[in-house]
Amino acid sequence: MLSLTLDKIDIPSSSSSSPSSPSSPSSSISAFLINVFVMSGDHKTVIKYPSEYVKLNIGGSLHYTTIGTLRKHDTMLRAMFSGRMEVLTDSEGWILIDRCGKHFGTILNFLRDGSVPLPESVNEMAELLAEAKYYCISELAESCEQALLKKEREPEPICRVPLITSQREEQLLISNTTKPVVKLLINRHNNKYSYTSTSDDNLLKNIELFDKMSLRFSGRVLFIKDVIGSSEICCWTFYGHGRKIAEVCCHSIVYATDKKHTKVEFPEARIYEETLNILLYEHRNGPDQELMQATSSRGAVGGGPPCTSDEEEGERSGLARLRSNKQNTN
Repeated sequence: MLSLTLDKIDIPSSSSSSPSSPSSPSSSISAFLINVFVMSGDHKTVIKYPSEYVKLNIGGSLHYTTIGTLRKHDTMLRAMFSGRMEVLTDSEGWILIDRCGKHFGTILNFLRDGSVPLPESVNEMAELLAEAKYYCISELAESCEQALLKKEREPEPICRVPLITSQREEQLLISNTTKPVVKLLINRHNNKYSYTSTSDDNLLKNIELFDKMSLRFSGRVLFIKDVIGSSEICCWTFYGHGRKIAEVCCHSIVYATDKKHTKVEFPEARIYEETLNILLYEHRNGPDQELMQATSSRGAVGGGPPCTSDEEEGERSGLARLRSNKQNTN
């Protein structure tokens, strides 16, 4: 920081020019020195009452607090505002400190209360530790170091798969994430009809594929599991940018020996295809439509085995009986 004082420069007097003349060398040099001094800031000591407020500019982050808060603990801030050290101020009276102001609010809260919640992120905790060491806040620095050591000893999970507990939670998860979303709905509570012989195996295959994909692509895709119950039994749903892109329904109602059965399938190729398609929504506003058509093997999104309700099945079976009776009559 550049600062100049007039008492260190001898300005030669001139008999041919008046000191008050605008064109005199002394007045122009004085004006230059005064401008440099104001632009560069002012060094001064701060001696105020503890209840008085001061304005702090920490790397562009503005804070307003009392002298008593800054002097409360034995830190560098107490020394700065005790009157023994000079502090730098700008033309508007803001005290300048050349540090990042991201965590200075947390520093002030610790000075006020003697404790503060630590950040969850390891990077942010390390940043707070660096600031605590700079301001010589030993208690806060020790808390950060202990928390970092504890996090190093804790095993970090490879991936987290949220388990939906309500529709509102599902909407929040899908709308707040920036990743593509794959949701698997598993509902074994719907036991109105008996299952076919291969349904249990196929249901387990769907679950195993979901687990494998969540382990492999958890860094790029948000995988969520829905077990709160609905009319569906096994269904994959794919989302991009908060909206539904495709759906793969893995169950259907089939007829055998005058009884309805629930059939669960394992369309592995379709599931992989839709997962690859939603990766097109990664790091971009939306997929290229030509690219989507080139990678799609069907005309409409969400095709596959249809999911039918009991009412629709009843209507279809009734129409089928009417047609067969009419044909027999003819």
